[in-house]
Amino acid sequence: EPAGKGGKNFEFSPILKPLEAHREHVLVLSRLNSEPAKAILGEGQGDHSRGPGSFMTGAHVKKSEGADIRSGISWDQIAARELGKKTQLASLEIGLDSSEFPGACDIGYSCAYSGTISWRDETTPLPMENDPRRVFERLFGASDSTDPNVRRASLLRERSLLDSVTNDMKSLSASLGPADRVKLSQYLDSVRDIERQIQLAESQNKQLPLMTQPAGVPATFTEHVGIMSDLLVLAFQTDMTRVFTFMLGREQNGRVYPEIGIADGHHGLTHHSGDPVKIAKVVKINTHQIELLAKFMDRLKNTPDGNGTLLDNSILLYGAGISNGNIHNHNDLPVLVLGGGGGQIKGGRHIVFDPSTPLSNVGATILDKMGVPFEKLGDANGRLKELTELS
Repeated sequence: EPAGKGGKNFEFSPILKPLEAHREHVLVLSRLNSEPAKAILGEGQGDHSRGPGSFMTGAHVKKSEGADIRSGISWDQIAARELGKKTQLASLEIGLDSSEFPGACDIGYSCAYSGTISWRDETTPLPMENDPRRVFERLFGASDSTDPNVRRASLLRERSLLDSVTNDMKSLSASLGPADRVKLSQYLDSVRDIERQIQLAESQNKQLPLMTQPAGVPATFTEHVGIMSDLLVLAFQTDMTRVFTFMLGREQNGRVYPEIGIADGHHGLTHHSGDPVKIAKVVKINTHQIELLAKFMDRLKNTPDGNGTLLDNSILLYGAGISNGNIHNHNDLPVLVLGGGGGQIKGGRHIVFDPSTPLSNVGATILDKMGVPFEKLGDANGRLKELTELS
């Protein structure tokens, strides 16, 4: 197909076939490029760090294993700064792997690069929380369920503590010098922000559907994805956050998938050297992941929201920073845009871009559609009108 033209009658590939029921909410994007993920400064190997480090930042990461790591603000966090003003949590960053990295990292690069795709700013990578219990507690407090009576008691205890701290700080302020008063004022601003979050939680208290607290990390990938997806739907349903990042797997991941009959480590299989047996196993893993994505979309589609559903009113980006694990390339990245974006995204198409088109242009376009102002996003050099062509 010519670059930039969308195919409306495209056939889903075998891997993407599970998404066919959601055709109207699926955009398949081909030939997008992540130039910043390449060894453009002659760094050599390091694709497993540069790939995720550049995926949502559009920035070329600094080769470092020390404290001076550097990338750029990721577009989810640009969105969180704006949309988080209206929600209890600005954003959620979740994953499936332990924060204690279970495998190797690129030589010369911090494991922080391969462990997240979300960056609050150029020097602050955000960890991915993999324990559903901790995600639950972040959303609903340290109680056993979303039962309104249980949560109300917990919120009242937290509120009384904040009232006490605020009153004590106001009394202390009169005895401090100018510099210390500034520090105290900044501290009180933080306390007020917490109080705002609690007030939002109180107003949302009666809206929560009942759900018992998950107990730790599930045994299988399939179960883990399922419960994390349930928590994300719940967070969207109650408007606790409007921004999330979900990392299905860290780079160089040795995960096995016994539930689908794969006993080989995922990363090793991607270095298949053309072996058809290994390639078939990678295809099976990728297809299984898309099946779980389709189930997540089912949950969103079955959850009413305004005049439509959560799927109608959401925009999801699904993809990876490396397109062929065997050769570590960052061209023709596998990218999907899903959901209706409140009527602003036109799905049901396969769009083929000019190979020089930056992946960051997708993020810039989505931020525009969400009404999020920003000055710059990595190497983005334009907007993709093709995502929103409604004719």
